[in-house]
Amino acid sequence: MSKPKIAIVIGSVRPNRFADHPAQWIKALGDARSDLDFEIVDLKDYPMPLFDEEVSPAWGPSKNEVAQRWQAKLDEFDGFVFTAAEYNHAPTGVLKNAFDYAVKEWANKPAAFVGYGGVGGARAVEHLRLIAVEAGMAPIKTAVHIQWAVMVEVNGGKKLADIDFLQDGGKAMLDQLSWWTHALKIARDKDEAQAKAA
Repeated sequence: MSKPKIAIVIGSVRPNRFADHPAQWIKALGDARSDLDFEIVDLKDYPMPLFDEEVSPAWGPSKNEVAQRWQAKLDEFDGFVFTAAEYNHAPTGVLKNAFDYAVKEWANKPAAFVGYGGVGGARAVEHLRLIAVEAGMAPIKTAVHIQWAVMVEVNGGKKLADIDFLQDGGKAMLDQLSWWTHALKIARDKDEAQAKAA
């Protein structure tokens, strides 16, 4: 049986973004595990317009070709880790827009968050938890929060992997994500088998 696949979604597209640091760090933590496969998915590679479809993807296919490619990519994964920059006490517009362009691809899959910025991106993560619930996901309890002071150190050359409390928090988050990923995959596979047998 193949290992479940986890997407690490980079939730910012700014040219000077910090997001690459947590994405690469979580990928390295994930790659050290034997229970999940990890892949970085960069929203820069999916330049979708602000959501302007006639209907929600819940009710009909998207017309935008980039959105179709985005949906197909999401469908490959069993769970997600989102890097969450905090802009004005909220997540980035591009990440919210990316959520809006999919529906079934999120459903019954776990979501984990690595926040950064003001108060470690905690307010952005809280927004994203509500969005994830509405998308039919299971946001896990444990998140990682990278405070502004840590970001300054990392921009000065320090590595996130050198910060013990982040290492501990990242491992705890991935442990919880693994449990939920495996549990929900079993349930989705069971539903799919029952649907085929019906």
